Amino acid sequence: MPKIRITKRFHFEMAHTLYEYDGLCRNIHGHSYNLEVTISGEPLNEPGHPKDGMVLDFSELKNIVKTQIINRFDHALMVNMMVSHQQLELLKQINERIFIVDFQPTSENIAIYISEMLQQHLPAGVNLFSIRLYETETSFAEWFASDNQ
Repeated sequence: MPKIRITKRFHFEMAHTLYEYDGLCRNIHGHSYNLEVTISGEPLNEPGHPKDGMVLDFSELKNIVKTQIINRFDHALMVNMMVSHQQLELLKQINERIFIVDFQPTSENIAIYISEMLQQHLPAGVNLFSIRLYETETSFAEWFASDNQ
């Protein structure tokens, strides 16, 4: 059976700061992120089955991405754990949603992180093909499974 890819787009708002960065992005700032998740697999070949012809029902993909990514990241502040304890405590006083990570929260690293999170939750026979994360309308980072084997 031939393999096919399907893609679903998502949107979330998130702020971040780049620890010790030598430019403006060292300041807390936000983005309107657009995320494209592409999965691949063989469409189900079971005539009469409600999911016949599908790699994965788009609603199932939506549920996975919303639960694992969007609900966590939307309207959050992503901060590198290298920020001082004192600074983190101050940020926690003025922000309800802080997502502390062990990496520099660049678009590249966030795309990698998203790929790692999603791969754990895809059903058997469905593979994560790629992630495209738009930080702005004209700038994005891409992760491809084929580059990471």
